[in-house]
Amino acid sequence: MLITQAIEVDQPIDAVWRFFDDIPQVAACIPGANLTDQVAENTFAGDVVIKAGPVKLEFAGQASIKSRNDATHTVSFDAAGADKKGRGAATAVLTAVLTSIPRGTKVDISLELEISGAAAQYGRGLVNDVTAVLVTQTADSMQARLRAIAMGLDPNAVVGAKAASGLAIGFNAFMRALARVFNRFFMPYVPQPRR
Repeated sequence: MLITQAIEVDQPIDAVWRFFDDIPQVAACIPGANLTDQVAENTFAGDVVIKAGPVKLEFAGQASIKSRNDATHTVSFDAAGADKKGRGAATAVLTAVLTSIPRGTKVDISLELEISGAAAQYGRGLVNDVTAVLVTQTADSMQARLRAIAMGLDPNAVVGAKAASGLAIGFNAFMRALARVFNRFFMPYVPQPRR
C-alpha cells in the first residue's frame, strides 16, 4: 500500500537535508524505532515497536539509504523487518522530497508499505490511520531535534528516545476511523450525472 503525507519543518532546507543523511537520527524521530547498530556504510539494524491499543508489534530489521540526489533533495530508504514472535514481516520504501518554503522546509513523504502475517489482518484503514499518527509524531520529534542541533545541543539528550504511545496512537486511529464511517453514512447524497 502507498501512504503519502507532507510535513513542514521550520528549519532551512540545507539543515534538514544534512539531517536526512544520518539514518539513526532520522530513525530516532519515529516513535518506537531504534536503529543504532551500523552493519554497513549506509545500513543500520535495530528494532521498531508499535503499540496501538491491544495491538503490539515488535520488528527487528534493517534500514539503508537506497538513493540520494543532492540536486533534487530526494532521498529513498529501504527497510525490512520481521516480527520477533514470527507473526509476520514488513518491507518499506520511504522516499522524502525536500522543498524550500518561506517558513522553512516542506518534506513530502511517500511510503510504499507491504505487511504480511498477523499485522496484515488489521486492514488497510487501521494501518493508514496508525501510520498517519506516527508521521505526525515523527514530524514533531524531527522539529525538536533540528532545533536542538541548530542551538548546538545534543538532540538525543534534549529529545530522548520515545516509544510509540499506544494510547495516543490507538485513540487517534480510532478517531480517524470514526470520521471515515461518519462521512460514509452521514454525508449528504450527491446524485451522479446520468450517462
